[in-house]
Amino acid sequence: MSDEDVAAEAKAQGVTRARISMDKAARLGENLIFAVGNAPTALIRLRELIDGGYRPRLIIGVPVGFVNVVASKELIMETDVPCIVARGRKGGSNVAAAIVNALLYSLDPARGS
Repeated sequence: MSDEDVAAEAKAQGVTRARISMDKAARLGENLIFAVGNAPTALIRLRELIDGGYRPRLIIGVPVGFVNVVASKELIMETDVPCIVARGRKGGSNVAAAIVNALLYSLDPARGS
């Protein structure tokens, strides 16, 4: 989200950097895991991309807050894309990172001890 091109494109389009970040990441291909801990607009954009045929490998959707948080998570849960979602308003970047770490440790149990 802090990439200069993302900020410039978001400003030019009058949209959030989270939205443009999802577009930029999607251009990398479908063999991706998205971990969203703070931007419900990122999840909303992912849903739009999914509705257009995009299929990431996994979405970790755990933004925290009040505005659009619950609705954005529900939009992701309605898809056929595998997802891990913290229902309700709770979550955050620390939760997203913990989920990613748990998944990585499950791939190599020796690292978790």
